Amino acid sequence: MPSSAGASPRAGATSPERPGASAATPRSVPASSGSGVVLAKSRAGEPRTSAAPVDHPPPAPASGPSAPMPAPSRGATPRRSSGDPVKALLHRHRDLCEQAVDALEIAAGLEAQGITDRTAARFRHRDVFSLAEELYARVPRTGEPPPEPKPAVPVPRIRAAWALLSLLPGAAAAGTAAGTRLTQGQPRLLVAAAGIVVVALTARAALRTGPLAVCDGHRRPRPWQGSLVSWTLWLLGYALFGDGLLHDVLTGGPDALPDGAPGGAWPTTTAPALALTLALAPAAWCAHLLAAGARRTLAGSRGLDDFTAAARPLLLGAFALFLGALAALLLACGKVLGEPAALPQALTLGALLLLARLLIAYRHRRAPVLALGAAAVTEAMALALPLAGRLPHCRLLALPVRTLTDTVGEPAVPALACGTAALALLLHAGRTLTRASAHAPTGAPG
Repeated sequence: MPSSAGASPRAGATSPERPGASAATPRSVPASSGSGVVLAKSRAGEPRTSAAPVDHPPPAPASGPSAPMPAPSRGATPRRSSGDPVKALLHRHRDLCEQAVDALEIAAGLEAQGITDRTAARFRHRDVFSLAEELYARVPRTGEPPPEPKPAVPVPRIRAAWALLSLLPGAAAAGTAAGTRLTQGQPRLLVAAAGIVVVALTARAALRTGPLAVCDGHRRPRPWQGSLVSWTLWLLGYALFGDGLLHDVLTGGPDALPDGAPGGAWPTTTAPALALTLALAPAAWCAHLLAAGARRTLAGSRGLDDFTAAARPLLLGAFALFLGALAALLLACGKVLGEPAALPQALTLGALLLLARLLIAYRHRRAPVLALGAAAVTEAMALALPLAGRLPHCRLLALPVRTLTDTVGEPAVPALACGTAALALLLHAGRTLTRASAHAPTGAPG
């Protein structure tokens, strides 16, 4: 039998006759995963000897049910989505929520930024109003005194200041019309010039207060105001002199400057201009009715669609009421002055001016300026094309205007120009002035 001394070398080394064997994985020797050193166990109580260090791959994780799960790394943990979507919306609109005086103002601001009832459903609310109430309740207001109880929506009140100021332009225009009828020659021109200045100043004062005033907090003239005043003066001047001047241009004139007489050069139509100036008071009252009705509707609405459906009849009703009042004033002024009432051109011009002023009062300025400018340019082109048609080989330029006036008459030019612009503004007002953000207590900029 071989001795124990001769068997000991085979315990720690690989036999050359067994080329497939490995020292790293002997049958009775477990490998330590920490040091990479293989400990060989001797037979028959021999001491343990260490073999050469061997590189081992990291142990594979156990797949049995009793194997412990590895602890996940903090950096590799996926981020959970927020379970409170309103909190992210609150951070996004924190300035609006902190500066709002009530939940209604937040609802109007959210709608102005494109959030609708369908969007509110993604925040687990049935409409924008309930979403705004939660945002208003979540904003911390520690350290502030509790607000005094007040009505949910303040309704505009009738004030004597704007009610009386809206009557002054009509009174000044009536005095100017009477003065031009009682004077002749040079005094008539002076009375007319002074009357126009007084009418302009009183109209400016009337439009600076009341429901037709622009509440933007700016005292200095804005860039859009110059264009607005220029186009408005042109349209009113055309209502006074335009039809007579166009008739003279188409018949080979004009041969003289206007003298202010109804039957003189550039025949003036005083009745439409006087009726439009007197209609400033009905326009202010119709705007007040629209604002008051919209505020009351807003207080009782629980959805944006509900408010829009209720506000659209209010807008159309106020618009129709103004047109009825203007038509009555046109008939009355025509009868008193003995002139044609000029209903088509005066009604379309009055509708255009009312819609433009309403949109400007509710902070929508681009569309009114463009519409007034388009109507004024159309009237100017109607006067310029017949004059250009007198040039050699340019006769075709006057053909569109001559065809229109020969078919319908000179009043068709302002009626078509102002009517098209007024229709465009009516469609625009139907989309903007029926939104809750337009009638909020402070409102969102438009």
